[in-house]
Amino acid sequence: MSFAALRHRGYRQYFVLSALAMMGDSVEHVISYWVIFQKFHSPALGGFAVISHWLPFLLFSVPSGVLADRLDPRRMIQLGMLLFMGVSTAWGVLFMTDRLQIWHACLLLVIHGCAGVIWGPPSQVLLHDIVGREHLQSAVRLNATARQLGILCGPAVGGMLLLALGPKVGILVNALLYLPFIIWLATAPYGPKFRAAGAAVAQRAVRSVGDVARAIGEIAEHRVILLMTLLAGAASLCIGNAYQAQMPGFAHDLGRTHVDFSYSALLAADAAGALLAGFVLESRGLLSPRPRTACLLAMIWALAIGGFALIGSYALALPLLFVAGFVELSFNAMAQTLVQLDAPAEMRGRAIGVYNMFAMGMRTFSGITVGVFGAQIGIHASLAASAAVMFVLAGLLAQRSARRA
Repeated sequence: MSFAALRHRGYRQYFVLSALAMMGDSVEHVISYWVIFQKFHSPALGGFAVISHWLPFLLFSVPSGVLADRLDPRRMIQLGMLLFMGVSTAWGVLFMTDRLQIWHACLLLVIHGCAGVIWGPPSQVLLHDIVGREHLQSAVRLNATARQLGILCGPAVGGMLLLALGPKVGILVNALLYLPFIIWLATAPYGPKFRAAGAAVAQRAVRSVGDVARAIGEIAEHRVILLMTLLAGAASLCIGNAYQAQMPGFAHDLGRTHVDFSYSALLAADAAGALLAGFVLESRGLLSPRPRTACLLAMIWALAIGGFALIGSYALALPLLFVAGFVELSFNAMAQTLVQLDAPAEMRGRAIGVYNMFAMGMRTFSGITVGVFGAQIGIHASLAASAAVMFVLAGLLAQRSARRA
């Protein structure tokens, strides 16, 4: 059934509001990354932007997933949105007073990453509350599409705010984009108290590193979850979204040195491919979730990203990023769907937490592979080498999934 999740009224509201929140996230990156690049011209700081944003996912995804099993995920999502609003407001104040320093930027990027891990796993747990198991695959894929819709609109809206209002006012306007989601979550009829009587609830909390290790051990006993978690971790470790933080540098090398449509188009190209993938795959019911299919799509993604890193033509960069976005959404949504479908109800939050720890947390190190190494050998060479490693790792996982099947 095409667009099955949208048959749920609550999911339609969730889809729109989460896309708006993701657009706010993207707008903040567009404005803040541009100001940071113009002020400091530091590839290493761009690498730190990636590290500081994703390190909280590496450290706290499992505890966040466990808390989403035990607490009301709506309240955790609201807390994350409030932190996002606070960070955008703080950027605006620093821009207006012209007092931005490197340590300010580092601190805000870390807080932004903490906000992301607070609302990430709970938002995925809430999907199951809204649509149930039957329409979960549709909800996960559409949720990824909503994310990409926000990312696609973000560069366009961010570019308009930069041109029309400037970074000082534009970032403050952006802070308001999170407010509708916070208001809706206040009364949305989902979460623990609305679940059926007798629903399984996780009882064990995460209080130490040993608890995190045990949660990973539990996941390792489920073959499909393990394969998809390793695939997502490899993608995040090698590439992640580190090239987006370096996009001002890529744009400069491609001859785009000013804030205009051409710069925004680079940021939006892979988001546009992902958006098309979400709607095409949903409308046609294509690409049923299978581990080997996810691995093969990840290999195509690595080829597209490697091509973008090596070419020097703006006209070729856009279609390569578009293809990369199409296959990235396809394999990421498929991997997440397989994890949720294979996870027992009583450990769904833990499974999502471990998956996010690898899928999001390992992006911490892509800031090193692409950003920090890029400061030494150039961002083009570092991104191309990272894509080559990813291609090999995805191929090995595809072979393993075929043998186990």
